[in-house]
Amino acid sequence: MDFEGARTRLIESLASEIKGKRVLAAMARIPRERFVPPESSRHAYEDRPLPIGLDQTISQPFIVACMTEALELSGKEKVLEIGTGSGYQTAILAELARVVVSTERLPQLLEMARKSLETLGYKNIELHLAEETLGWKAGAPYDAIIATAAAPRIPEELVAQLKIGGRMIIPVGSRYVQELCKLTRHRNRNEVRNLGACRFVSLIGKGAWSEE
Repeated sequence: MDFEGARTRLIESLASEIKGKRVLAAMARIPRERFVPPESSRHAYEDRPLPIGLDQTISQPFIVACMTEALELSGKEKVLEIGTGSGYQTAILAELARVVVSTERLPQLLEMARKSLETLGYKNIELHLAEETLGWKAGAPYDAIIATAAAPRIPEELVAQLKIGGRMIIPVGSRYVQELCKLTRHRNRNEVRNLGACRFVSLIGKGAWSEE
């Protein structure tokens, strides 16, 4: 299959709505087919989520682009990702930020992502098995935080790990339907913007959903 041609067509399609040239350029460099199971590789550049096993998915490229663009990365940031998943979003962040710290609660997924990212040669990524409390306090504070799973509300545990002036992108809502939210942390108040409807798997941990 002509993966490069399919990737080019996908990026051209995304460019009608995504204006961040650095984001599109990063996505154009990353082989999404490396982050999906072999049986799904022919669908890698369709603009839709795909199953990656263990009841998890790799997000729709448009949603990945939208969330990444909203982080407003310049290349100097330290970014926290909640939910490594396949590692595809992690790779995009690594192209756009100084360092990426990513946590994943499923050990099998974490190791699959680690292999994919190491094969592609990334050196500015730290991968960690998620702790019971959300985030990774040892690396805080962060310039930006992105959560690739949905919480019932914006977790204070994550806001506390964000620098003043930092941005967080997180899906918030029920287990079935959410709104994509962008929080900007200020010294005396936090600004929250709604970026539109979305649907993600549930974020598990203290400050989000329980595993039941």
